[in-house]
Amino acid sequence: MLDWVTISALATAIGTLVLAVATFSSVRSASRAARAAERALQLGLRPVLLSSRLEDPVQKVGFQDRKWLKVPGACANAEVGEDAVYLAISLRNAGNGLAVLHGWRFEAARPINHVKPELAEFHRLTRDLYVPAGEYGYWQGAFRDAGDPQFELAREAVKNREPMTVDVLYGDHDGGQRTISRFVMVPRDDDGWLVSHARQWNLDRPEPRD
Repeated sequence: MLDWVTISALATAIGTLVLAVATFSSVRSASRAARAAERALQLGLRPVLLSSRLEDPVQKVGFQDRKWLKVPGACANAEVGEDAVYLAISLRNAGNGLAVLHGWRFEAARPINHVKPELAEFHRLTRDLYVPAGEYGYWQGAFRDAGDPQFELAREAVKNREPMTVDVLYGDHDGGQRTISRFVMVPRDDDGWLVSHARQWNLDRPEPRD
């Protein structure tokens, strides 16, 4: 004889299991859709700094001690003053969001191996610099402390016209999506410097999930 109580209990259990599986699949699909929407939103805000174009106009970059450097498109400028070493690079934002520049790191050489630098090595900009989406802008930095070991390294590199590397730390206008872009300054035949974008590191990219 059939045990209808047992059969009913089994049917209820199977129905509950099927409902649980369907709910899990629905929640997982909704989570994926939410992450995709969040990703699309971030892409709409993400800046991407590259070296500017040769046809971009010359920019006049001013420093707090009233020193001025002229920086042509796709180029940089560097100059040794009496009490400071001045550096500036022409940039272009190829991303969709406003780029807010926060800090920089200097190396008096062209890197052989591109290793992601530590944030502790960066100098904080005295003021934020901005590069609008799809537009050109600039980065600027200066060494003013003669006791800083990098002061002498930068001074000698500029005077001897040797390649130099500048890592620029920036993010979006909301303070997220921090990125490091590496630029290499190479001396031209004249007094100028050409700039190439060498590497990029995304610091706030989330780990991939299923």
